[in-house]
Formats: sequence, C-alpha cells, structure tokens
Amino acid sequence: MKHNPWKFKDTFVMDFLIESRYKLYRHLLFLVFFFFMLYSARFWHWYSGDYGYYVLLFVYTVLIAMVYINIYVLVPRLFFKTQYVAYLILLVLMGVIGLNIIGCGFRSLFADFRIEHLRKEGERGSIYEGILMCIPIILTTTTVKLLQKWINDSKRINELNNLTLQMELNELRNQINPHFLFNMLNNVKALIRTDPDKASVVIIKLSEFLRYQLYENSEEKTLLTSEIDFLSNFLNLEKIRRENFSFEIKTEADKRTISSTFIPPNLFTTFVENAVKHSVDMNGEESYVKVEIKVNAGHLSFICINSRNPDYSVADKNSSGLGLANIKRRLELLYNDAFELNTISERKEYTVILKISV
Repeated sequence: MKHNPWKFKDTFVMDFLIESRYKLYRHLLFLVFFFFMLYSARFWHWYSGDYGYYVLLFVYTVLIAMVYINIYVLVPRLFFKTQYVAYLILLVLMGVIGLNIIGCGFRSLFADFRIEHLRKEGERGSIYEGILMCIPIILTTTTVKLLQKWINDSKRINELNNLTLQMELNELRNQINPHFLFNMLNNVKALIRTDPDKASVVIIKLSEFLRYQLYENSEEKTLLTSEIDFLSNFLNLEKIRRENFSFEIKTEADKRTISSTFIPPNLFTTFVENAVKHSVDMNGEESYVKVEIKVNAGHLSFICINSRNPDYSVADKNSSGLGLANIKRRLELLYNDAFELNTISERKEYTVILKISV
C-alpha cells in the first residue's frame, strides 16, 4: 500500500510518550527526575539542618507549578493556536513571577536559617541558578508537548490515509467484480439461445465463480493457487463458448512456493478478461490466450498474451476500459511504485507484463 511520509514505526518510547495508559508513569518519572535534578543543585545547602530540605521542597513546588501551567495552559491554549507572541510574553511573565515567589520565600521564610558565611554567595547565585534551572525545564517540557502532538497528529493522518485508501480499494474491487460478472452473464445469455446444453454447463461453472467471489474475494489476500484456479475456470468457460478458442496457463515455480504465495484477489482477472475479449477473431480464425506466472526470490511475474485480428483495431482503442483503469489504480494503491506494468502491442499479438513483490 502507498506509504505516507508521516508514517513512523511504533516503538515503546513513542507509546510511552502518548498513550494514556502510561500517563501516570510519565508524570512520576518526570517528577522524580526533576526532584533529583534540584537535589543536585547547591542552593538548599545554604540553609542549616532540616530547613535545607524545606527550601528544596518549596522551590520544587513552585517550579513544578510553573512547568504544569506551561504544559496544560500556555502551550495548548496559545502555542498550539499559533499565538506565539502571547505565549512568549506570558511565559516570561510566569517565569518572573515564579522567581520572585522563590526570592520572597528565601527572604521572608528561610532567611533566619541561612548559614552566615554562605549568605553573600547565596544572594549572588540564587537568581542565576534559578534562571538556569527554569529555562531548560520549560524548553524541555514544551518540546515534549510538541512531540506528543506531532506523534498524535501523525498517527491520525496515517489512520485517515489508510482508511481512505482502504475505502478506495474496496470501491475499485466492487466495480471490477460486477464488471467481470456482467460479461459472464452476457455469455450465458448468448449460449442459452444458441446451445442450451453448453449454457447449463456454464451456469454450473458460474456457481464456482460466485463461491470464489463470496469466500475468497472478500479477503485482503488470497492464495495464488486459488487465483490460478479461478483463471483456469474462466478460460475453460470461454473455451466451451468458443470452439475456435484455446488457452494455456503455465507456472514457473515449485508447488510449495505456489501454495504459500498470497496476492490480492482478482489481481489478474481484468487482464485475462480483456485478453479474452480482444482475442475474438471476427473471421472465425483460431484465437488464443496464454498466461505465464513466474515466482522467484520474492518477485512475481505475470504475462498474458492474446491473439488479435490485425484488421480489427476498434477494440484496441477501447482496451483501457473501466476494468483496466481500475486495476491500474488498484496497483498504485497496493504497491505504490513497487510494481511494473508494461504492454506490448504487435500486429497479431497483445502482451501484458506485470511484475510485483510477494
């Protein structure tokens, strides 16, 4: 299927950052990491006894409040709505208020407990240390929030694209299948008038087609052997209808490979159907369809050759009808650029060559 440039590989780290089931663990990890980062700072050692821990807890609480205001108020309400100037102003304002609250706490609540010989050093360094702590924490949390939004948006875009492509694939498949069955029913109608016995055989065979459509074609993938059997039944029906028609299906791969290879259902049907339709010789001459399927080293080649009347070119001009146009679009959706589709038009033969990865 077509790859989206936003598509990324899911990892535990990605899930841990965005999944709601990890939300509590994310916050606990951040709170513990932030606490140990503050614990390694110098400022709380300026206070005697247990008051150093009170100072640490006080600063920790104020900075955590600033971080969560940034994460849950400023970033989603301003930054994500492209109000960058307002966000920057309020962020700076919050930083100034937060640092002033910490400074006031140092002066009014804990000034009497500061160790005397470290007083001047503390007065000089506290504001700078506070700023150096705030800046990386705010930048980091904003970056993480942006990363979370990018991951969530990328996932939603990827899911929407997959849903859209799947709907288009289903629509194409639903157009291809009735198109094919419509032609088959027309064949039955013609045989009922000219040869009722053959028409009965065709109707029985047609039931096998319907079974394939019901049970195989609804799946995303089907076995290559099932697709080959389907084509063989179709060509046998055509042989019953046309006495001057012959066909050959040739496979170049061992039975184990053929039996274990999966492809999208009805991938080759339109090509064979068009080959049968355009192999008709208006002069009653012998006509044929030859199908060759090769599987080697993860690559599958499908070759379909049909005879053509060199004097009858009208059908060739319309050979890219609804079914063929849809199958080309389906190939683009399924394989992006990882397929090759070529045609060779000669005077007495027409060849379709399709190469895909399996």
